[in-house]
Amino acid sequence: MDAGLLPPRFQSWFAARGWSARPHQIALLDRLAAGHSTLLIAPTGAGKTLAGFLPSLVDLTNRNRRPSGTQGLHTLYISPLKALAVDIARNLEAPIAEMGLPIRVETRTGDTPAHKRQRQKLAPPDMLLTTPEQIALLLSDPAGKRLFSTLRTVILDELHALVTSKRGDLLALGLARLRRLAPGLRTVGLSATVAAPEDLRAYLVEQPDPERRALADLIEVTGGAKPDVSILASGERVPWSGHSARYALADMYRLIKAHKVTLLFVNTRAQAEALFQDLWKINDDTLAIALHHGSLDVGQRRKVEAAMIAGRLRAVVATSSLDLGIDWGDVDLVVNVGAPKGASRLAQRIGRANHRMDEPSRAVLVPANRFEVLECRAALQASLDGAQDTPPLRKGALDVLAQHVLGTACAAPFSPDALYAEIRACETYRHLDRARFDRVVDFVATGGYALKSYERYARLRRGPDGLLRIAHPRIAQQYRLNVGTIVEAPMLKVRLSRSKAEGRRTPIGRGGRVLGEIEEWFVEQLAPGDTFLFAGEILRFEAMRENEAHVSRARSDSPMIPSYMGGKFPLSTYLAAGVRAMLADPAAWGGLPEQVREWLALQQEKSHLPRRDGLLVETFPRNSRHYMVCYPFEGRLAHQTLGMLLTRRLERLGARPLGFVANDYALAVWSLGDLSMLFSSGRIPLETLFEEDILGDDLDAWLAESSLMKRTFRTCAVIAGLIERRHPGREKSGRQLTVSSDLIYDVLRAHEPDHILLEATWNDAAEGLLDISRLGELLARIRGRITHTRLGRVSPLAVPILLEIGREPVHGEANESILAEAADDLIQEALG
Repeated sequence: MDAGLLPPRFQSWFAARGWSARPHQIALLDRLAAGHSTLLIAPTGAGKTLAGFLPSLVDLTNRNRRPSGTQGLHTLYISPLKALAVDIARNLEAPIAEMGLPIRVETRTGDTPAHKRQRQKLAPPDMLLTTPEQIALLLSDPAGKRLFSTLRTVILDELHALVTSKRGDLLALGLARLRRLAPGLRTVGLSATVAAPEDLRAYLVEQPDPERRALADLIEVTGGAKPDVSILASGERVPWSGHSARYALADMYRLIKAHKVTLLFVNTRAQAEALFQDLWKINDDTLAIALHHGSLDVGQRRKVEAAMIAGRLRAVVATSSLDLGIDWGDVDLVVNVGAPKGASRLAQRIGRANHRMDEPSRAVLVPANRFEVLECRAALQASLDGAQDTPPLRKGALDVLAQHVLGTACAAPFSPDALYAEIRACETYRHLDRARFDRVVDFVATGGYALKSYERYARLRRGPDGLLRIAHPRIAQQYRLNVGTIVEAPMLKVRLSRSKAEGRRTPIGRGGRVLGEIEEWFVEQLAPGDTFLFAGEILRFEAMRENEAHVSRARSDSPMIPSYMGGKFPLSTYLAAGVRAMLADPAAWGGLPEQVREWLALQQEKSHLPRRDGLLVETFPRNSRHYMVCYPFEGRLAHQTLGMLLTRRLERLGARPLGFVANDYALAVWSLGDLSMLFSSGRIPLETLFEEDILGDDLDAWLAESSLMKRTFRTCAVIAGLIERRHPGREKSGRQLTVSSDLIYDVLRAHEPDHILLEATWNDAAEGLLDISRLGELLARIRGRITHTRLGRVSPLAVPILLEIGREPVHGEANESILAEAADDLIQEALG
């Protein structure tokens, strides 16, 4: 590899810092100079981002272009996070300025002002740092053809996080279009955590042959200091259940005091709000502690990021909004509150500390309950082994394809034959058959057979030249207002009402500042005067006006905590296997806290331990009901689906089930029928109850009457453009969206059950919300390996799942105390 590929001013810049270009940076420079798209896998701190930009910086410098930006867009950098694009732009400015490079860099995200985005289309920078949604918007603009015609390089950062969702499908389709507009385009993929490199290598390049996978080049960097990861050794009692980790607040505060800058990661925005508030209550040293999550106002988030960069903060409580790539070198500790749910996610979060390849990043895991102690232990071992469990590359979604087809028509008339060939060149749509593609195009054009008589669904028309084009200019306007694949629950702005002295408030109006956004369904539960936590403050709900919740500052001992739909990560398959292996082997308990070892020993004494490759089923009576608890350790999604199916089957077999509850580790069903007797007598054989055919007719029958499919259909319909979230000048409420989508769903089920959107809905439900494939693997794994234990009372291992029954979100310390008392009673019962 020739370091001479670097121009003299670059070599001087490296030398002035006492650095030299690393081998993988020169290698990537060499591959791109030869026109080869490349995946770079390197640990945090290895200079991945600089390596990704170096070929573009050198190429632009060698052209000696003056003035900058007059010859068109050269490089696109695409990130999964707005904050990451802004951070990278800031980091790029220093070397560009220090070397005096004639290069202009700008960001373009949903937070970028409209006038700046318009100007970027007319006078683009040399490098544009953006997100997948902005690429789709630009490609739907007739000006996109000219804008992208000069494009040479696309850099995809944190590629593993981009490709495993519908955003990745939208981006794959966008890349296929960019290759047509800019022949010879080179792509660079950057990632630190990759389980299957071949998937990402295929994603980066055109696939000319559906039967033979083309791959990008690969540069893999090994080495780097092993992270220093430990599990918090608290002297407090670890709860048997719960998710707050409140028992460890004093320990976490001590860690913050002992370090320069600490990032505290939680898994949901609700947990972030609660933890931030709890830390402030004990912040006797008035340390600068901040809050960061995706629902906060952009101005608030930017203030936190700026304070972090300037070294004015001691700690930030954050969600996955800061998971990826942000380079804040002064962070010397990451605290992961709760179990990380995945080895790769943990590795990603650990990498936010230190951010230097040759020095170990330090992280502390704080399990919220005893099962999470086991999961944290499995995650710790995965970290030591360098294991990865990023999800496999997904098949392209049909609703995303429909959105792309409409976006293509918004830019210019298109030929279905040419568009099909282009789409088949994506790795994620490589196996799309022509019949299904034609059904998608027909849906975009007419709405499909059942809807084609309605004028509002006629969005494309065929011209005399045989090309398809949009039927009316307003369709393009509506498309651009609704582009993207992130369909969150409908949100309301949270606006702070101004207060006068002595607590008197001005009339509710539009004078106060916006604190962020909150889900509409949560606000609908509030009455004026109710208090809740948001943006790190206790707020009093005053009124709802249009799409805004008006609030004022308040004091309260028991404010509610907003919860956000879909905010919980499922337990990864890799960690689930690790937890099962640990439970089944008492010799592996040595690294666990004494109180957890005692808990497992009691389980062994009172019942049995779950086997690594089997399923433990316990039955016992309690309070005039009969309970079945099983321990699959396959994650909440799979367990919820299994619980729904088991209760249907038990009902049919005469056991009279009353309900079920699931968490990441276990599943409990309770009934009026004596389950112990029914199973022991063979009247209900357990092998029959857990037969794999439960995923056949039982699943179809349940889905036919489930509201889950309607909710999933609504999301698909929004992404596909059948239902708009936003119209010019107005926005639909969540209730309006639901009514619209439910009516259409019922019409399609009755008159066109094979409609392409119903197929997309089933695919989404099976892969995501129901976790069908994982459930199928579970049922196959436990066949012939089910152990039934008939007990007289609840077992120690069953206590956590029984505490979930009927549990509402915990608000305030009083309710926390009530929960603790209930837990103590159940624990005493389990101990006999």
